[in-house]
Amino acid sequence: MLFRVDPSSPLPLGDQIAACVRGAIADGTVRTGERLPSARDLAASLGVNVHTVLRGYRRLREEGLLELRRSRGAVVTAGRTADRARLSAQAHQLVADARALGLSNDEVLAVVGTALADGT
Repeated sequence: MLFRVDPSSPLPLGDQIAACVRGAIADGTVRTGERLPSARDLAASLGVNVHTVLRGYRRLREEGLLELRRSRGAVVTAGRTADRARLSAQAHQLVADARALGLSNDEVLAVVGTALADGT
């Protein structure tokens, strides 16, 4: 799996790392049960702080895409992980698009609420 980060991007590095993993899960490059590089190894290879990698990994854990265990490291969770990763990637893209349009959080939630109410 290839990780890329762009220090000049306005997106925080931890979020960029999470996006790399999310994309790899969504496209099937990384599968359920696979281990990701240790935070220390990945930080060294990217030239970032280990806490930056852990921040990205924790975000993915909160999304239900990773399990983090001291002895096992970061492991892609079982279940409909690829579907969740695709949905999460789309949600992140929606937020990025909304920010580019200058929408507030309440306006984004209203758009999503309307889509849910319409059943689309």
